[in-house]
Amino acid sequence: MAMRAKKVQPAKTAAIEAAKKTFAEYNDFIFTDYRGLTMEQITRLRGKLREKNSALKVVKNNFARIAFESMSIDAVGDYLTGPTAIAMAKEDSNEIAKILFDFAKDAPALTVKGGIIEKEIYDGAKIEAFSKVPGKKQLISMLMSAINGPARQLAATIKAYAEKLEKEGPAATAPQSAAAADSAPPSDAPTADTVGSPVAAAGAETQQEAEAAPAAAAAPTEAAAPAEQAAPDAPPTDA
Repeated sequence: MAMRAKKVQPAKTAAIEAAKKTFAEYNDFIFTDYRGLTMEQITRLRGKLREKNSALKVVKNNFARIAFESMSIDAVGDYLTGPTAIAMAKEDSNEIAKILFDFAKDAPALTVKGGIIEKEIYDGAKIEAFSKVPGKKQLISMLMSAINGPARQLAATIKAYAEKLEKEGPAATAPQSAAAADSAPPSDAPTADTVGSPVAAAGAETQQEAEAAPAAAAAPTEAAAPAEQAAPDAPPTDA
């Protein structure tokens, strides 16, 4: 009996150390009662958890309690009773909880007893509520969708408008150009080009000559009038 006791003690120590090493690789833990599940069901559940980078491990309750106490996690004794399988998660623990509750719908023998989420004790009801919360990845996806939604809508509107212009071609803008031309007020003022052109200069000279012609024609008439008035004053000549 003494030889057997000496062999048992190192075995327990090794099992506890193994549990500590395993638990240290994960952040959150959910305790389940797997009594009544078949090996095929347990294997299928482990496969689902493995897809989420999680694991399901059966550890003796006493060994698990000592391992958690070494991690400064107490008050788990109420959940370490009876056949216990521990679902261990590195992240998105709510998704792991959801997998467990969804699996329990088809396999009622599986019972979620409670858990340790971020070193806080959750009872069964709290774990179930936690399982309905969106995960981090889902929340990020929802946030990005809310941020990118208006930008995608604006891009789609611009693209549709560009495609419409490309389809209609120059004819789409012709009526607008014609309307702009019709609405422009006429301008009689000479432009800079017409003021300095040879045609404009010739027209100005012709106008000046036409204005000077009447003055030139009137000048000889006014000069001849005094000569006619001076003729009677000339002395008579001898016959």
